[in-house]
Amino acid sequence: MYPEHSDRAPAERAVTLHRPAPITPTIVQPAPVATVQPGTVPAVASVVLPDGRVVTGYTVDHAHPEPVAAKPAVSRTAVNVALGGVGFLAVCGGLLLLTTFIAALTALITQLITLAAVVFGGWIAVQIFSGRDHGEGGTTVNIRKAVIKRNRFYQ
Repeated sequence: MYPEHSDRAPAERAVTLHRPAPITPTIVQPAPVATVQPGTVPAVASVVLPDGRVVTGYTVDHAHPEPVAAKPAVSRTAVNVALGGVGFLAVCGGLLLLTTFIAALTALITQLITLAAVVFGGWIAVQIFSGRDHGEGGTTVNIRKAVIKRNRFYQ
């Protein structure tokens, strides 16, 4: 990352040149091909073409596919989706009932608070506007002529 310290100027430094050595190729010998004889020798067939030529060759059996297992009428995925939908509907019904209950409880609490405010307000109004004498049980204060001079109270 950092240049090497040297006494010589950059032009005097020795330049090293790296040349890669070629890799000697190795000769790959192909594996000997072993001929595999079929268990039975197929029959030879000859076909005469419309122009008179005769083509001779071995008959080839066509590959028969494996029998496919019978599929059920309803796939597992469809059953899983249906069961998930039923569960979701059950949960939604419960949530709907829960939210309805919470809304009703909120309305009840609001009505109780309003009722308490009306009853308490009515009691206060009756106390204020009643025609009774307020002298019973209350404190009577007689105010006399008083003189206040220099923040002192004189009677």
